[in-house]
Formats: sequence, structure tokens, C-alpha cells
Amino acid sequence: MSEEPPVSPSWLSPDPTAWASGAPMDNSTSLGSFPAEDSSLRPSQLPLLVNPWDIVLCSSGTLIACENALVVLVIWQNPTLRAPMFLLIGSLALADLLAGLGLVLHFTCAYLLRSDSAQLLTVGLVVASFSASVFSLLAITVDRYLSLYYALTYNSERTAAFTYTMLVLLWGLSLCLGLLPVTGVNCLAEEVTCSVVRPLTKNNIAVLSVSFLLLFGLMLQLYVQICKIVMRHAHQIALQHHFLAATPHYVTTRKGVSTLAIILGTFAACWMPFTVYSLIADYTYPPLYTYATLVPATYNSVINPVIYAFRNQEIQKALWLVCCGCVPTSVAHRARTPSDV
Repeated sequence: MSEEPPVSPSWLSPDPTAWASGAPMDNSTSLGSFPAEDSSLRPSQLPLLVNPWDIVLCSSGTLIACENALVVLVIWQNPTLRAPMFLLIGSLALADLLAGLGLVLHFTCAYLLRSDSAQLLTVGLVVASFSASVFSLLAITVDRYLSLYYALTYNSERTAAFTYTMLVLLWGLSLCLGLLPVTGVNCLAEEVTCSVVRPLTKNNIAVLSVSFLLLFGLMLQLYVQICKIVMRHAHQIALQHHFLAATPHYVTTRKGVSTLAIILGTFAACWMPFTVYSLIADYTYPPLYTYATLVPATYNSVINPVIYAFRNQEIQKALWLVCCGCVPTSVAHRARTPSDV
């Protein structure tokens, strides 16, 4: 009885059906060319048709799309949620919604259409959506800083105009980044220029990674300033009311600072591994490492609605009205605390 040939894991191939033709496999994570199947292979010799990592990404995309669609729907249908803060949260939810749809469409096109053109379009959508998501996070951070620094004049027409300007700029820049692979800045014609994510070039993904590091540094600086403002306000209130350090107000202020640390820490934990890896690696590295760093990055879009939308009191009320037609007393009368920053 002859031994069956060993089967390579499907995630080590850029082509989910490359095993069927015996074609050589490069190591870039991709869904590239699709050779014809070799009918000479026996069914017992065929490995899995679908890359399990792609199933994970598609599942993540489905969860991201459903979760953020709920946020977009609630903000769209509720006329009271039109303040600058809610517009930015809506922008974040819309970006993550499109990112989730992009992951699902990329999976569908890779295994059904098998077209380089479709691949470029879906990759462009994913790049534009995740870029808009990160830019929206920065815009929310800027908005939170301004709302504390200019507390007395924050709710003005000038703030609304500034918010609309930020939205136009962030979506315009994200669209430009997403169009790069579609307009010819890709490595389909020259494989040696590929990054760890085909068909993005090494230069393209380097620009994205460096931009992320710069945005993260700016967000870190803004959150440090927010913490200083929150602590200063808490100290002033304590002096006015002769509070001691162990009072409930001091505790809730400390919770607010902890919340900011969790927000920034979650963002860094999700995106930093993939950002650093994409800077130091290229298409010759095993795609297993790319998937292992890319999948956690998508989880940031799963966590965003929980941090920025579902914790918000006004959005909670709107969700209760949509789901149950009523608002619990505990939600309706909950006072805003520094932990809600």
C-alpha cells in the first residue's frame, strides 16, 4: 500500500486552489492567479479547498458588518444623534461596516470569481475602509480633546463645521489610499515588489504602516493631554467641595483615566503587531505570520462599537427604543461620569 504525499497547509499558498495544479507557491498572503484544476489527482490526495485563515477573516468580517450596521442604523434613524460626537461615531461605524463587507467580498471573489480585477477592487475597499476607521478614531480623539479644552464654546456652529471638515478630509484621504491598488500601484505584474499582503506593494504598505505609527503617536499625545485635563478638573472640584482623595468623585475620575488607557491599549494591541511586521517582512516570509498579525487587527473593528457606541448613554437609549420600545430607568437616569470620556 503506497503512502500518500504530504499535504501542505492551505494558508501557505497565495492561491486557495494552487494545490490542484501543482504550480509553485510563493509565500505572500494573497488570493492571486487561479490555475486550472488537475483532474489527475485522486480525491484522497486533495487537501482542503478553502484556506482556514480566510474562513476566520470572513467570519470576522461578517461579525464586524452586523455589529456596526446596527450602530449606523441607530444613528441614521435617530434625529437627536446629530451632534459632532455622534457624527464621528457614525463615521467610525460606517468605516468598520465597509471593512467587514470588504473582508466578506474578498473571500467571495477569491473563491468564486477568481478574478484579479475583483481582487484589486475588494483589496482597495478593505484598505480604504480600515484607513477611514483609523482616521475616524483619531478624529474622535481630537473631538474629545477639544470638548474638554474648549468646554464653554465647544457646542457651537464652528465645532460642527470643523467636524464636517474632518470627515471630508479623512474619507477623501482614505479613498485615495484605497484607489492606489486599483489604479496600478500593485504588484500583480512584478511579484518581487509584493509586500506581505498581495497585491499591495512593499512601498504601499510601508506608507500605510508609517502613517499608522504617526497617527498612534498623535493619539497617544492627545490622550495624555486629556488625562491631564480630567485630573486637573477633578482636583479643582475636590478643592471646591473639600473632597479627599478617597471620595467617589476621585474614584470615578480614576476610572475615566483607566478607560482611556484601555482604549489606547486595545487599539495598539490590535494594530501594532501587523504594522511592525509589515514593515520588516516581505513576500518571502511565511504567510502564517501575516495571518496571525492581520486577524487581530480586524478585531479592532469588532471592539470599536463596544468602546465608542454601546457605552454611550444616548446610543444606549436609542438601542433600547429600537429593540424593546422602552428605556429602562437605570439607563434613562444614569448620570455621566468621568469614566465616560
